[in-house]
Amino acid sequence: MTSALNCVIVAVDGSEESMNALKWALENLKLRSSTNESNGESSFIVLHVQSPPSIAAGLNPGAIPFGGPSELEVPAFNAAIEAHQKRITKAILDHALKICEEKKVKVQTKVVIGDPKEKICEAVDELHADLLVMGSRAFGPIKRMFLGSVSNYCSNHAQCPVMIVKESS
Repeated sequence: MTSALNCVIVAVDGSEESMNALKWALENLKLRSSTNESNGESSFIVLHVQSPPSIAAGLNPGAIPFGGPSELEVPAFNAAIEAHQKRITKAILDHALKICEEKKVKVQTKVVIGDPKEKICEAVDELHADLLVMGSRAFGPIKRMFLGSVSNYCSNHAQCPVMIVKESS
């Protein structure tokens, strides 16, 4: 890229592909110098989208066996899922920050909760990103049809250019 960027978002989900995309961004992209800008600092933002607890639990914990009420809210169950998700998010961000530290690049982190496709595009808008960088998982055509591709969705809906980093074979 020839021109320097002000805000680059790198979406990470803990996969090797997303971490490789982060490495690629740190090695190949240059941010605009914050001393030349009057509107604040330039930044790499490592973005992680956490699933809502209801999705992580498979929508609900299920009916209580042996005739218990099926619509019972189980706060301890939800709290356990939230705590588990926070641990996963921390591990993902710690891994990403270690990569950034090795490359000697300071970054900001942002965690949002929801559907990754929508939340990544919302973050691009809110943060006025100049570029979104993502990894691409090698889903087969059947899996992609049912799950959809986050990178494909973002490339069609994000309000900035999207760089999808694929592993070279």
